Amino acid sequence: MTRRLIDLVRDELLQPADPRAAAMAGALAARYPDASRAVLFYGSCLREANLDGLMLDFYLIVSDYRAAYGKGWLAHANSLVPPNVFPFEHHGLVAKYAVLSEADFARLNSPAADNVSVWARFAQPARLLWASDDLARQRAVAAVAQAAPTLLSLAQPIASAGEGILGLWRTGFALTYGAELRAERKGRSLSIVDADPERYRRFGEAALADGLPPVPADAPDRWKHLQRRGKRLSVIRLAKASFTYAGGIDYLAWKINRHAGTQIMIKPWQRRWPILGAITLLPRLLRGGAIR
Repeated sequence: MTRRLIDLVRDELLQPADPRAAAMAGALAARYPDASRAVLFYGSCLREANLDGLMLDFYLIVSDYRAAYGKGWLAHANSLVPPNVFPFEHHGLVAKYAVLSEADFARLNSPAADNVSVWARFAQPARLLWASDDLARQRAVAAVAQAAPTLLSLAQPIASAGEGILGLWRTGFALTYGAELRAERKGRSLSIVDADPERYRRFGEAALADGLPPVPADAPDRWKHLQRRGKRLSVIRLAKASFTYAGGIDYLAWKINRHAGTQIMIKPWQRRWPILGAITLLPRLLRGGAIR
């Protein structure tokens, strides 16, 4: 990996963010004093000037799951189907945070990942708002720096010839949206690049200059596998979140309504039995195109 790409990733991750988000990241790290290694802020809220009323998105990177949770079932669940997701509130702001070990964060940003959920997000802008020490900071930067080359290498055999680097990015994001159950409107994957084309041109050129990871010979089949596995994992994570995330089904409805322009209302029985509620909701959402 070239110094150029590492430098671009580091400079972007270390840019300042809203001070309230930074304070929230520090408070989140303090909840896991024996395990916290880094806290990253990502997602649509990164571009918002006013965070009130929004749901912020963080990744908490820990040394390992047992250090974070002890010997309980949460450590096993996080290892078996990473990440675990939890709600968090701090000084009037609300957030959700996903927990990954340093090893899983590095793996899930790389071509070795068996799903797109981490590298698809960290190929986009993010901020490193807290790190326990310089080594944790370096490891977070190195992990994130794998995300763009992973996306571009997998998109390259699928992209149309002559589209250029921005077309390659658009193809990559469109494919990742097909590999998860997403609540965004159609075309959202394209607007990611259009929001800051110069950023994606710089990062893409740096990744290409270094040479992308080897392109799988069976790239179309690899994408079919990622799509099937990604959608299964989305359902499994939703079920798992019903245990780890208080009010998770209400958050699901809020996110879908916000991104897809729907007016889904959660019924009392769905709150009492959130797994069953989510399962009964899913076919309706798929038929209506609210999630894809």
